[in-house]
Amino acid sequence: MTKLKLATLWFDGCSGCHMSFLDMDERLIELNDLVDVVYSPLVDQHTFPDNVDITLIEGAVGTVEDRENLEMIRRKTKTLVAFGDCAVTANVPGMRNAFKVEDVLDQVYIQQSDLNPLIPDQVIPRLEKKAVPLHHVVTVDHFIPGCPPHADVIYKTIIGLVKGEKVNISHDTHFGA
Repeated sequence: MTKLKLATLWFDGCSGCHMSFLDMDERLIELNDLVDVVYSPLVDQHTFPDNVDITLIEGAVGTVEDRENLEMIRRKTKTLVAFGDCAVTANVPGMRNAFKVEDVLDQVYIQQSDLNPLIPDQVIPRLEKKAVPLHHVVTVDHFIPGCPPHADVIYKTIIGLVKGEKVNISHDTHFGA
């Protein structure tokens, strides 16, 4: 059997979903027999490849760079999975949506800084007006809620997708857990 190509990445989020991914522990060895991880913050690959079978994305779309990357990844991915509450609902990154971007930057880089208060304009990606879930930008094929999702749910989802099965995790997870 030919291994499928699996990618994972995160946008505006905390990396907690990737920590749960790693919590699959010894099941990662079994997963390794079924997929090649071709792109991830967990591997040393710097360019997102073509023809990826499954991509799990953690985090909300909060920057112009996130939006551009998501659109490119969608074109290169057969099955796109919103991975965790931030990707599914914008969750914590979306908390800034009640404020203007300029006010958020001022609060973080000017009001909270004792040394060299300055809003960076070359180091950080430009923020979108609102942080949004993935499906507000592209078509998402599967959703894994949870903050973070449990390793068992992540494993069940990936194995089901690899086997070409219809994955139903509705009884296994819920938002916030």
